[in-house]
Parts: sequence; C-alpha cells; structure tokens
Amino acid sequence: MRKRTKGRETALQLLYWQGLTCEEPEQVAESYFSEYPEDEEVTKFALSLFYGVIKEQVKLDKVIMDHLEHWELERVAILDRHILRLSLLELLFLAETPPVVVIDEAIELTKRFSTQDSFRFVNGILDKVIKEREQGSGGKREKRRHKAA
Repeated sequence: MRKRTKGRETALQLLYWQGLTCEEPEQVAESYFSEYPEDEEVTKFALSLFYGVIKEQVKLDKVIMDHLEHWELERVAILDRHILRLSLLELLFLAETPPVVVIDEAIELTKRFSTQDSFRFVNGILDKVIKEREQGSGGKREKRRHKAA
C-alpha cells in the first residue's frame, strides 16, 4: 500500500477512534501509534489530516451539509462523514493532491470501510464540490467526469 494511501486510512482510523472515545486528539494519536506504529512519513501525513479535520471540522461539515439533498448531516454514516471530511480537507485546504486522486482514494476508503453502496454517495458529494469549484474558478481547471468504479 502506498504511504499516502496508508496515511489516509490511518487518519480515518484516528478520527473514528477519537469519535468513539471522546479523548483529546493528542491522546488518541499517542494511544493509536503506540499500539499500531507506522512509518514516519505515514504518521506525519496521517496526523496532518487528522489534526486538519479537527481544526476545520465546522467548515468541512458546512460544505457537506450544503451538498446534501433531503438529508441531515447526522443521518450520514459516521465513516462516510469522516471520509468526506478527510477528502474535503485535501480538496479545499491542502490542494496538493489532484481532485481525481482525492476522489479515487475516497472511493477506495469507502469500499473498504463502509457499506456496499456508500461509495456512490461519497463520490456524488465530492463530485458536486469539485464541479462547483471548477465553475467558481471561471472554468480554468480541466473539467473531469468522476465516475465511481
């Protein structure tokens, strides 16, 4: 598994663990990595995503809510919410990963950790956000059709 892919998976597990235990983020990270040590590069990337989601969660959740149709955020499966938050953090705040890669990684995380059809939901939300951003930038970005596998 590639290091950034492993980092995303680890960040998802950190977010899930934090949600279950309600521990402080630093305690979650310390506990997690003492039990599941990782390569330094994986750890660094996972922590940047984990702390980034925690820092920007209100903004990320607003973006998710703005793109939900006939749903409340609380009705979205917890793992899908975390995957959307991680992906939106990369898309909106980190911007070093191409959008198509972010979507592909989100779909793979969803297929691996969530329900059978959740990847379509996650793909749809992320696709809407990307299209909205492309339209907002005056069409300067190459428009891509993001299809779920």
